[in-house]
Amino acid sequence: MDQSKIRNFCIIAHIDHGKSTLADRLLEITGTVQKRDMKAQLLDRMDLEREKGITIKLAPVRMEYQGYELNLIDTPGHVDFSYEVSRSLQACEGALLVVDASQGIQAQTLANVYLAMAADLTIIPILNKIDLPAADVERVGAEIVSLLGCKFEDILQISAKTGMGIEAVLERVVTDIPAPDTSERASVVEKETRALIFDSYYDDYRGVILYVRVFNGEISKGSQIKMLNTGAPGIALEVGALKPDMTPGTKLQTGEIGYIVTNLKSTREAKVGDTVTLVAHPAVNPLPGYRNVQPFVYAGFFPESNEFYNELKEAIEKLSLSDSALQFAPENSPVLGFGVRIGFLGLLHMDIIRERLEREYNLDLVVTNPSTDYQVSLTSGSDVDIKSAADLPDPAKIVEIREPWIKGEIVVPQEYVGPVIQLISQKRGLQTNLSYMEQRALVSFEAPLANLLTDFYDQLKSITSGYGSFNYELDNYRAEDLVKVDFYVAGERVDALSVMVHRSESDRLGRDIVAKLKEVIPRQNFQIALQAAIGGRFIAREDISAYRKDVTTGLYGGDVSRKKKVLAKQKKGKERLKRFGKVDIPSEAFTVLLKRD
Repeated sequence: MDQSKIRNFCIIAHIDHGKSTLADRLLEITGTVQKRDMKAQLLDRMDLEREKGITIKLAPVRMEYQGYELNLIDTPGHVDFSYEVSRSLQACEGALLVVDASQGIQAQTLANVYLAMAADLTIIPILNKIDLPAADVERVGAEIVSLLGCKFEDILQISAKTGMGIEAVLERVVTDIPAPDTSERASVVEKETRALIFDSYYDDYRGVILYVRVFNGEISKGSQIKMLNTGAPGIALEVGALKPDMTPGTKLQTGEIGYIVTNLKSTREAKVGDTVTLVAHPAVNPLPGYRNVQPFVYAGFFPESNEFYNELKEAIEKLSLSDSALQFAPENSPVLGFGVRIGFLGLLHMDIIRERLEREYNLDLVVTNPSTDYQVSLTSGSDVDIKSAADLPDPAKIVEIREPWIKGEIVVPQEYVGPVIQLISQKRGLQTNLSYMEQRALVSFEAPLANLLTDFYDQLKSITSGYGSFNYELDNYRAEDLVKVDFYVAGERVDALSVMVHRSESDRLGRDIVAKLKEVIPRQNFQIALQAAIGGRFIAREDISAYRKDVTTGLYGGDVSRKKKVLAKQKKGKERLKRFGKVDIPSEAFTVLLKRD
């Protein structure tokens, strides 16, 4: 394909603003997919994506339109998957910015626009859902003009659901988005081949499959290839384009987006952001890759029965082959047995992985309260990173504990600014800026990540009647007065329940958690004490009263002394149970933090 006839672009937007529906219409109008084969959210291959109505994995697809080759990447819109967006932007020259005409610009819209501007992409603004009764084209159009500095008439008005205005989108893609220009990234040696991996996944039957954008040279079927960063050698067993299914070809040329089926055994050998080159004419300088994504939310995953630990471990290893952001390590709990501590990019990412493990691998799981990581400075002069409160060293050896803080942005209608600022303050956050665009406000703030992990998003939606949207990124680690709160059930400390918390919030949290535990732990034949403690000091207590089994039921007659003897024997048995008995702790007890007030 003539390079001047290639257009590489992506669709960026806030969640539920119509990205996937627009992609469906583009595929339909270009004839890439026949109407009889068409279904909603065609590029969302996972069942979870369809059920939740969100895009989780980015998906590239090639279309033909009036002699042009259009390569589209449909990207996720949720804040947890912004790393997917950053990948796709590097492989494109343009972006379609989709904004819901009834909801207007949201927090994630802003974040994605900033990413697109940083990547120097041509942005085509689009107002979607203009057919809805609640659509306010004038107001939302003014917001886009203010954000991009464009003219109102430059904004395309469409309805992706009905197909209204889609032809105009394709025309603008052809006329406005530039053809691939490799001059800036061109190699000194003309023969050098360089292709950027913007996604990779493991297929059980075919091995590692790479999604690449070729910047220099070409990669043919059967070529000996090498990854510049990992140094892993491989063979391009098959190359081609996604239309949207894999369509084999003979080669991928400069400017094109496509896939490479390799003989590699793990995505760790071909990481996202790595540069693919040819063994025959290897490149020297790799292409600029992506920032290395580090998880900052951690949770323990345990099978309900220890006999399924190996199945859990194997399932997570398989998922990690196709999710480069997933990090895990074995974990052992006296109460829950053997499990795995997994790192995630956010709570939605955690929820997706949990559902995939339960659905695709038929596992029954116990998931502990999510936490973040902490940096601990010791009296010995060394630093350690802990990913669980249970791993905290002896307090006598600690100099300081640093926790991660985030920079966040919340977009809300102006009338909700007060409650939002109050919510930020409740979470130990600091408001840093307040600006207005049309009828809405942008609240910028800083806050400790740990305080936003549980129900911050739910509370934000509640106080803003569903109109608030939230975006954040990790800022830095700050030393704070943090303590570990331990929880005891029937006198035994349950490490899986331990949490890190600011000292000023410890008493309230301790009382809240033991009260919640009292609701979920079933009564036994003996009294159960639920306690919260900081070190050796108990700060809260609740008791679950015992069942009183009538052990005198089988006795007849009026022999009072015999009844007393049986009741005394029962009391001794209860005391023995209290000392040695195991309390059955249900799985809900380990996620009580997720719904605390």
